[in-house]
Amino acid sequence: MSKKQFDVLVIGGGPGGYVAAIRAAQLGFKTACAESNPYADPKGEPRLGGTCLNVGCIPSKALLHTSHMFEEASHDFAEQGIKVGTPSIDVPTMIARKAKIVDQLTGGIKGLFKKNKVTMLSGHGSFVGQAGEGWEVKVGDEVVEAKQVIVATGSTARHLPGITVDNTLICDNIGALDIAAVPKRLGLIGSGVIGLEMGSVWRRLGSEVTILEAMDSFLAAADQDVAKEAQKVFAKQGLDVKLSVKVGKVTPAKNKKTVTVEYEDKDGAQKAVFDKLIVSVGRVPNTDGLNAEAVGLKITDRGFVDVNDHCQTNLPGVWAVGDVVRGPMLAHKAMEEGVMVAELMAGQAGHCNFDTVPWVIYTSPEIAWVGKTEQQLKADGVAYRAGKIPFMANGRALGMGAPTGFVKMLACAETDRILGVHIIGANASELISEAVVAMEFHGAAEDLARICHAHPTLSEAVHEAALAVDKRPLHF
Repeated sequence: MSKKQFDVLVIGGGPGGYVAAIRAAQLGFKTACAESNPYADPKGEPRLGGTCLNVGCIPSKALLHTSHMFEEASHDFAEQGIKVGTPSIDVPTMIARKAKIVDQLTGGIKGLFKKNKVTMLSGHGSFVGQAGEGWEVKVGDEVVEAKQVIVATGSTARHLPGITVDNTLICDNIGALDIAAVPKRLGLIGSGVIGLEMGSVWRRLGSEVTILEAMDSFLAAADQDVAKEAQKVFAKQGLDVKLSVKVGKVTPAKNKKTVTVEYEDKDGAQKAVFDKLIVSVGRVPNTDGLNAEAVGLKITDRGFVDVNDHCQTNLPGVWAVGDVVRGPMLAHKAMEEGVMVAELMAGQAGHCNFDTVPWVIYTSPEIAWVGKTEQQLKADGVAYRAGKIPFMANGRALGMGAPTGFVKMLACAETDRILGVHIIGANASELISEAVVAMEFHGAAEDLARICHAHPTLSEAVHEAALAVDKRPLHF
């Protein structure tokens, strides 16, 4: 039998992979996408959407929304004159709602594949060898040929030596999304995005949450003004974040109902008992099983597929995008790379600017930023001006009962070009997009200062921050 032949084969159906496949098909390529993830749908077929849609971005945001509404009903409604009594949480219903959303979106990708004539192949993709001007790739039990291959195999949770993750008592991101009841005492190892978001979910629902962080600073990647504000707000909310922690022995109880964590911090040896433990210490790229060595595909010493700025590997016609390559492990970054690669294959001017990739943490208040932090500009010796406006001065924020946080804008002292924008506050995840657009088009703070913003809106805080760069805010 002749092998199936495609112009483009994408290995992996996560955000980078499925978007690359759809864009390639739109550009006229005969395209297939191979997927073998373990999140089988009711028919036993692999789900598309990767970590993001199945056990990452989407389900976590569903839980964050539910827990946020629960907290508002518990603590904030009375201030607005709304009387609802004492609310209770039905965790199984919350989890079922999350699962329904995941089903809808992952099924939607299958619909998009059908609409765009992308062939879905069920099975793990691994290189076999060259085939003429293209490549042979084994997918499940069959071998297919493709002129060009895009590796989009994503990443998986990093586990710590000596700690067995069973996703029942000790969880990674997968188990953290399916906890069946509110744990009285929840421990988290790692204060990154997953740690803060999952800690926020269960803290709002009633857990006593302790976060054990190895670094001596909180949210080191964020602008330090934002990090300090976040640490203060989270502490007030009840998140107990311990820094400079060295985790030692982790011992599940014989009845598997509790787990004891021994650790050291600035005060010496410590011990804590938790009803659930979540390990969130980063992620590692999925390159095992690609058969990379057999075809000479270059893998870095950190396990990433080695690529250039255009996501080209060392092999002709082989590309790689998303978590499996350098750069931030963000779904939207993977999508942009997927589009870029498809367009480059078609001879177009594909584009992905890492300097304008936004970062978001969906806590309450939300945290979002794009571009350089103030500490980075100082370290690089870049002269800059800063404008900072608190949401306390914003009428819409006060009306929403969300006056916490601020918008901070950093601009070049010489050219006024926006170098970074940092937000902690309500809807920061949406507000940051204005900054992304401005920076992508090399906008200046003066450009945003001259744009009329609707009143009253949270976006006026971005406008005022732009004015504040020139020391002329109007409402603060």
